Amino acid sequence: MKFPSDDDGQVLKMLYKEGVDFKEPQNVDFFVAVPDKSSGESVLKSLRDEGFSCELEQDDETEEWTCFCLIKMLLNYDDIIDIQKRLDELSKPYDGYSDGWAVMVE
Repeated sequence: MKFPSDDDGQVLKMLYKEGVDFKEPQNVDFFVAVPDKSSGESVLKSLRDEGFSCELEQDDETEEWTCFCLIKMLLNYDDIIDIQKRLDELSKPYDGYSDGWAVMVE
């Protein structure tokens, strides 16, 4: 299977090599970095209004705020890029930005 040579493509390639089934929907966590709790709550509302299932959390060590959005989906490069762009658009008015994604591998 061929993957683009950018960061997202490399993560997909790694998941493929780990044996993740690309024909079955996976739980994908998308991360949206936000500057503070207030901005995070605004981003959270905006994302939920658009149908995303998200939670806002603060890292105990770094004290950084992040919205975590869980989407069950097929691992498709174009769809992952599109979701990150949408998260960027929705969070930008509150100084947030899409900050990657991950899949838990068992």
